[in-house]
Amino acid sequence: MRSPIYIEIHNQIRLDIEAGKWRVGQRIPAERDLAKKFGVSRMTLRQAIQTLVDEGILERHVGSGTYVASAKIQEKMSGITSFTDIMQAQGKVPSSKTVSYHLASPTLSEVERLELPQGNQVLRMERIRYADGLPISFETAAVPADLVEGFSKEEITASLYHALETKGNYQLGGAHQTVTATLASERIADFLKIKRNDAILKLRQVSFLKSGRPFEYVRTQYVGSRFEFYLER
Repeated sequence: MRSPIYIEIHNQIRLDIEAGKWRVGQRIPAERDLAKKFGVSRMTLRQAIQTLVDEGILERHVGSGTYVASAKIQEKMSGITSFTDIMQAQGKVPSSKTVSYHLASPTLSEVERLELPQGNQVLRMERIRYADGLPISFETAAVPADLVEGFSKEEITASLYHALETKGNYQLGGAHQTVTATLASERIADFLKIKRNDAILKLRQVSFLKSGRPFEYVRTQYVGSRFEFYLER
């Protein structure tokens, strides 16, 4: 099954970066030039670029362009971050709205982080997460399709972690987490009921089963004024 065009473009740009075509901190060509090069619409090209931005491979500078992301200082966080558990622990009612939900070919980044064998698909879903009805975050998650075979959409979107533990009898392990600061795109601002370029906290997380198998790669964008992370030592 052929991958969507935007994923093929995403993969090619990433390979070009890894091959040294563009260095860290270097501005990549304008979207219109890249769209012309790949023979696609700017909308399709923008989808590929946005996926690379969400993965932390590229970063946008307002009024300047898109650049190869520089290395960030990282602080280790502990444990799996479950939105449902966090909200309930704070006495708030968690809820979510599913924006998209489908089986898909994985991007190179998803293959790498989820350690997927060749030809495997992912279940990719986008959700808006709410606390007491207020939009808190926009989440894009990729899960190995074979891991959730037989699970219903309702079970997965209500709480993937709970479904894995209760229906799949899986034991959840730890997670690798990276938090960066960014600005809300027009699409994300619309979903989260904020203004474009408002402050966003972006969490990239790979979650693991006790066995060591990665079961989720999620990119979550939190409204900066409504959410904060803290570290325990």
